[in-house]
Amino acid sequence: MNTLLIIAGKEIRDGLRNRWVVATTLLMAALALTLAFLGSAPTGTVGVGPLEVTIVSLSSLTIFLLPLIALLLSFDAVVGEIDRGTMTLLLSYPVARWQVLLGKFLGHAAIIAFATTLGYGAAGVALAAGEGGIAAESWRAFAAMIGSSILLGAAFTAMGYLASTLVRDRGTAAGLAVGIWLGFVLLYDMGLLGLVVADQGRSVTADVLNWLLLANPADTYRLFNLTGFQNVSLFAGTAGLAAHVQLSPATLLAVLAAWVAAPLALASFIFSRRQI
Repeated sequence: MNTLLIIAGKEIRDGLRNRWVVATTLLMAALALTLAFLGSAPTGTVGVGPLEVTIVSLSSLTIFLLPLIALLLSFDAVVGEIDRGTMTLLLSYPVARWQVLLGKFLGHAAIIAFATTLGYGAAGVALAAGEGGIAAESWRAFAAMIGSSILLGAAFTAMGYLASTLVRDRGTAAGLAVGIWLGFVLLYDMGLLGLVVADQGRSVTADVLNWLLLANPADTYRLFNLTGFQNVSLFAGTAGLAAHVQLSPATLLAVLAAWVAAPLALASFIFSRRQI
């Protein structure tokens, strides 16, 4: 455990030195505060709580932004170290390869968690200071959104590590990371929508659709945040979808956790057999 913490600490210090932590935190905070202030403007006329507006807005933003940040942080975590020759030096110490990979992942995941919690938390503090009478259920949904956002970031960080162990140069790793982002964030849902429209309910039943949505961590995240809490689903217009989703919030979180564990385990397996 001490070895993992040392390696994770090194990654966090590198993130601070490269301004990754500061830049990511400021970006998340700026966008979250902007959405919080803009989203609270119409609530007086439509009777919607400002926190629900913020949750829906931030959930949509997170699906596009956080996976990209995570992949940019992690795509060269392994191949970049190999190219610079520092991986050979690191492995000359009495440390296992899985410890190197897991320690680096923990450091990058900590950067994502810190930036997300502080950035999105700033929006929550601003709303708490400016609005009164926000229900406890809304705060639970907001906290769940932050926690699931960290899991989503960790999932794409793990996929970035997998890409970094599969290739031999940073350029290829960067291209693969972009492909992962495009595939999961943009192309998958477009293809799924086309499939549903073309099928017209013959083969793609509600159960099949649920499983297809779970095959994408971004969709799993969206389902959790937009259908897991009644007050949020009513505002987001997904109350009807929530009635057909036969998956509990705990199950959706478990699937997100699996999207963290599976790519990281595969990356560790590949890295342990890679010749450096």
